[in-house]
Amino acid sequence: MPDTPVIWKDEDLSPIRDKVYDYIKQAIVQGVYKSGERIIERELADQLNVSRTPIREALFRLESQGFVKTLPRKGVVVSQLSPEEVVEIFTILGSLESLAMKMAAQKATPEAREELKRIIDEIDAEFSKPEVNQEYKNFHFDINDVIFRAAQSPRLTQMLDGLSDYIRAFVHVGYELPGRQRKAMEEHREIAMAVYNGQAELVESLTKIHLENSKRAYLEALDKQ
Repeated sequence: MPDTPVIWKDEDLSPIRDKVYDYIKQAIVQGVYKSGERIIERELADQLNVSRTPIREALFRLESQGFVKTLPRKGVVVSQLSPEEVVEIFTILGSLESLAMKMAAQKATPEAREELKRIIDEIDAEFSKPEVNQEYKNFHFDINDVIFRAAQSPRLTQMLDGLSDYIRAFVHVGYELPGRQRKAMEEHREIAMAVYNGQAELVESLTKIHLENSKRAYLEALDKQ
C-alpha cells in the first residue's frame, strides 16, 4: 500500500470526493493496490489528508463497480476477476475493438492517418533501443485513442470507454510477463499500419489476434502473482 502523502494540484477544481475516487481507482487499475489487498480507510484518510467520509463514499462507488468488495472480519479488499470474467471481458473487447479498427481503416481522415504514422515512427525509434521502455504503455493508449476517434462512431467509443479501466488493468498485469511489452507493441504497430493503409479486413483479424494474445498474457501473469 502506498504511504507517500498526496498533494492535490491547485488547478484541479473537482470535488474532493471525486479526487479521492479517481485516486483509489487509478491505484487499483495501475496495480498499486494488488488483488486481495486490504484498503484501510484510516490509512488512506491520513495519506490523502481528508476525512474518512469521502474515503467511504469512494469505496462504496468502487464496490458497486466491482473494483473492491467487503469481506466479513477483513473489511474492504481489492477484487480479483475470475478467469471466467476475464474471458467474458476480452470477448466483448474482441467484438468492439475489432469493429472500431475496421471502421477506422474505412473512415480515417488524412489527419488521423498522419497522426498514426507519427506514432508508428516513434515506436520504430523505440524498437531501435536495446532495452524495453515504459513508453510502450503510452503508445498502446495513444494508438487506441487515435483509432477510436478515427472510427467516427461516438456510441462505439462510449462503449469502449466504459471498458477503459479494465483495459488499463489488463495492460499493467499482462506487461509484467517477460517479452510481452515488446510483442504487444509489435502487434499494435501492425494494427496501426493496417488502419493507415486502409486495410479493413486485415486490421479486424490483427485486432482479434492481439486481444487473444493479451488475454493469454494476462491470465498467465495473474497465475504467477
